[in-house]
Amino acid sequence: MRQFLAKTFGGLTPSYYARQLFFGALFGAFFIYMKSRAPLGIDFATVAISVVSTLLYPYSRFVYESVVGFIMGRNMFFVNALLMLFIKVMTMFMCWFLAIFIAPLGLLYLYWHHSRQPTN
Repeated sequence: MRQFLAKTFGGLTPSYYARQLFFGALFGAFFIYMKSRAPLGIDFATVAISVVSTLLYPYSRFVYESVVGFIMGRNMFFVNALLMLFIKVMTMFMCWFLAIFIAPLGLLYLYWHHSRQPTN
């Protein structure tokens, strides 16, 4: 079991995971704040979903960046910085909001990738 967890959840570099976790936590805090301002307030399910989405966000973002990297290759585009920032924030929000569905793909890939590496 320990080896399975190391190959999946421990498959990202610590710096990448920490960076993505920081941005995921920002989205989680924003979501909880906005939900707390609603007339019905905040409930346990909202907090639980926010925490799970935040913890799975780095793996969701890993899948997104891998797919975009595969499609785009090493091409470089010159676009308006505000437009690019808006698109980046929107894709980050989509990855956070859909992390529960996207992250399992990343975890499966990480397990497969780390299982193929020879152990010396």
